[in-house]
Amino acid sequence: MSTKEDDSLFLKLKQRPDLSSEEAITLAFDNFDLDRDKKWSWEEFERFVRCLFANKGAPYFVLKAHQEKIFDLIRDREQKCIFRHQFGLFWNACVSKIIKPVSALVIVDVQNDFIDGTLAIRNCPARQEGHDVVPVINQMIESVPFDVIVFTYDWHPADHISFYENLCMRCLDVTSKVKAEDAKALDTVIFDGERKIEQKLWPCHCVQNSWGSELHPELKVTPNALHVYKGLNSNIDSYSAFWDNNKLSETNLRQELLNRNVTDVYVCGLAYDVCVGSTALHAEEHGFRTILVDDASRGVDEGGIQRMKDTLKKRGVFIVDSRMIRRMVAGEDRRPELGMKTIERFWLHDGNNRKEVEENHSS
Repeated sequence: MSTKEDDSLFLKLKQRPDLSSEEAITLAFDNFDLDRDKKWSWEEFERFVRCLFANKGAPYFVLKAHQEKIFDLIRDREQKCIFRHQFGLFWNACVSKIIKPVSALVIVDVQNDFIDGTLAIRNCPARQEGHDVVPVINQMIESVPFDVIVFTYDWHPADHISFYENLCMRCLDVTSKVKAEDAKALDTVIFDGERKIEQKLWPCHCVQNSWGSELHPELKVTPNALHVYKGLNSNIDSYSAFWDNNKLSETNLRQELLNRNVTDVYVCGLAYDVCVGSTALHAEEHGFRTILVDDASRGVDEGGIQRMKDTLKKRGVFIVDSRMIRRMVAGEDRRPELGMKTIERFWLHDGNNRKEVEENHSS
């Protein structure tokens, strides 16, 4: 049987309403048990890996060390092979999420003020056009079968700490290199208080219930989407859609995604080096496989965008073009880097699964 035929089996299995059923697991296991001895040898396992990590039936290169890591995770310690019950645990915890991910598109702050208003991206140092993200995002919404779509909003009170115009409302700390009389928009200052706050000063933007806080009128908004509001506290900024900048208060986004069993989070919007990047970093931190959609994001500063890209890659966030998204969301393009994240989290963070595997190893 060819790799493409093996891949076809995966595509058929994921159409089943219950991917974790005994029948589905048995079909998958038997497909790769070529000698019908009710266990997998290393060679049969290798064939499975070639099918698991593939795109259109073409296998990705998988490091031998990664293959050995997976094999060692699920194999029987005594006979050094994989039995059906061990594969079943691995299937439910990992493989089912790889071939049938639950994907959320998080569209960050595509609001009027960032496109045509007081903080239009085009007027920032990088001179990028914020409106460019709208048709790309619309195309993804229309053509990619996301399970969840989220729109986030900067949603500031009029006296918000981030507004340059409000600088006179608060005292700067003596450690602030920029003094109040010298400060200008886009400078960074340090505010005095029980907890010192480092803050970049932005023009007044996205004030609650204003025209500037509304989503751009050309952006397609789906009826069942989630809407997440951030930056509501006057005294602290919130770049990420998950947490404020000091990680003192959390939005409802993480819980909403967990409630919907989301495995993969795709992030895009405005601005790349600020709210988009911060949201992607927290999504990764919370254990979601995280992908930033490069051509559906625009930023403030070229240097800041590059630094954010470097940080994202270092933290394990994947950066891809929107044209690649549909097959990834559909579970047809199964990349080993993302798959290994699922496997590592299953082994390192899910104590129940790990304990069960270890008990099977010792039995």
